Amino acid sequence: MKAVVIHEFGPIGSARMEEVARPDAGRSEVLVKVAAVAANFVDTLVLQGKYQFLPKRPFSPGKLPAGTVHAVGEGVKGLKEGDRVLTMAEHGGYAQFVAVAEDQCLKIPDALSFDDAAALSLAFDTAWVALADRARLVAGDDVLVLGATGAVGLAAIQLAKAKGARVLAAVSSPAKTDIVLAAGADEVIDLSLPDMRDSLREQVRAVTDGAGADVILDTLGGDFFDAALRALAWRGRLVVIGFASGRIPEMKANYLLLKNIEVSGLQISDYRKRCPEMIGACFAEIFDLYGEGKIKPPPVTVYPLEHYEKALTDLLDRKVVGRAVLHP
Repeated sequence: MKAVVIHEFGPIGSARMEEVARPDAGRSEVLVKVAAVAANFVDTLVLQGKYQFLPKRPFSPGKLPAGTVHAVGEGVKGLKEGDRVLTMAEHGGYAQFVAVAEDQCLKIPDALSFDDAAALSLAFDTAWVALADRARLVAGDDVLVLGATGAVGLAAIQLAKAKGARVLAAVSSPAKTDIVLAAGADEVIDLSLPDMRDSLREQVRAVTDGAGADVILDTLGGDFFDAALRALAWRGRLVVIGFASGRIPEMKANYLLLKNIEVSGLQISDYRKRCPEMIGACFAEIFDLYGEGKIKPPPVTVYPLEHYEKALTDLLDRKVVGRAVLHP
């Protein structure tokens, strides 16, 4: 089969397409013929050896591929050949086939295409866990989303609205206002205004009757985290998801005490490993909301697998509208 293989960590293009042996479905595993896998920012970290979880080399990158069950191993009871599934595989998706444990596969609704399933994955599940588990969102909360035009940010806007929250979407420039409003945001926060440390808080307070945000999701870190922390309401909850701005921020713990606020972190890979039941419930709700028309996947730009380098480069250069999806 064809696969992108990492022998040594290095620049994005250093992993090459190769012909490798097709894996077998082991006990309690299924062999999935990959139809679509999203190209994600995290893949660039894996290729460079900078990700927290790295398997023994050589291996193929690619998280959460979607496809069809091609063969089942001994002991598999809940899946059969021909079933359409979204896998929770941590790697191996940049290939024509991947072997995955049965309990790490979720059946895809008939109405959901493989491309859309791949586009939903890693973005909507991250946003769902951030909102439902880490932030304990309740209807009526004011939710501030930093990095609102990114994949996780746009997913968070839709999910928070579906759960009855009011959404404040933070954008890097007014030119991106239409994007977040189309996703369902109620208010737009402009991060390009002078003196962001004060202007972010002032904007949030202006649209929350002076209270601040009950929940903040932060994919940016750096100066954005510093400013957002000051915009939290009393008993507010901020969830750290990433550091796209480049700097990992620090904070003084006494600030948490003085405002009775919480800061927590989210590493979604841990949830797939440690809380498979929660992830199953997460995707069950996501699939239901999709079926009800309350959320929609982002637009998809398709690349053949052999062009994975271009897909990731376009992603880093912000040339992709929506999600980049690879077809093996």
